[in-house]
Amino acid sequence: MPEEIEVPTEHLHEKMQEEVEEHAGKSWISRVAVSSAMLAVAAAITALLASHHSDEAILEEMRATDQWSYFQAKGIKSAIQESIIEEAKSAGRPVPPERAERIAKYEADMKGAEDKARELEESSESHMHHHVWLARGVTAFQIAIAMGAIAILAKRPRLWWLSLGLGVLGGGFLVTGLI
Repeated sequence: MPEEIEVPTEHLHEKMQEEVEEHAGKSWISRVAVSSAMLAVAAAITALLASHHSDEAILEEMRATDQWSYFQAKGIKSAIQESIIEEAKSAGRPVPPERAERIAKYEADMKGAEDKARELEESSESHMHHHVWLARGVTAFQIAIAMGAIAILAKRPRLWWLSLGLGVLGGGFLVTGLI
């Protein structure tokens, strides 16, 4: 099971709150705190979605593996029936018609299992594609939150703008991961 994507922002929020209280007259600091809180919400939602898609990718791949195992089992059964038919023919014995019917059924089952396995593999790849973009979004949001904290601690309002820019980048990754 993949690790959950964590958003370690609780400590940063506490420090930012302390700074906001200390510098109540500086309105940009309170805006940084609010924007960082909103970024934390976006990071949490994005992390949840990334985790969901990662889990679904793994489950779909496991289901595909099950279908390939079923495909192989039917292939083995078909090969056994074919060898029984060949042995009967070489010994000059009659071949019961149900043997050929079994082979046809096994081959039809194999075709269905193959189609389903390929469909599940494609679904798994799609979920993993979404996961990758969403994980990038979580990272961008986390860095944006950290930059907001650094802006307050260093008393550099320009770093807050960088934080907001990274938040927009995270939002872009989120949207890309959803489509």
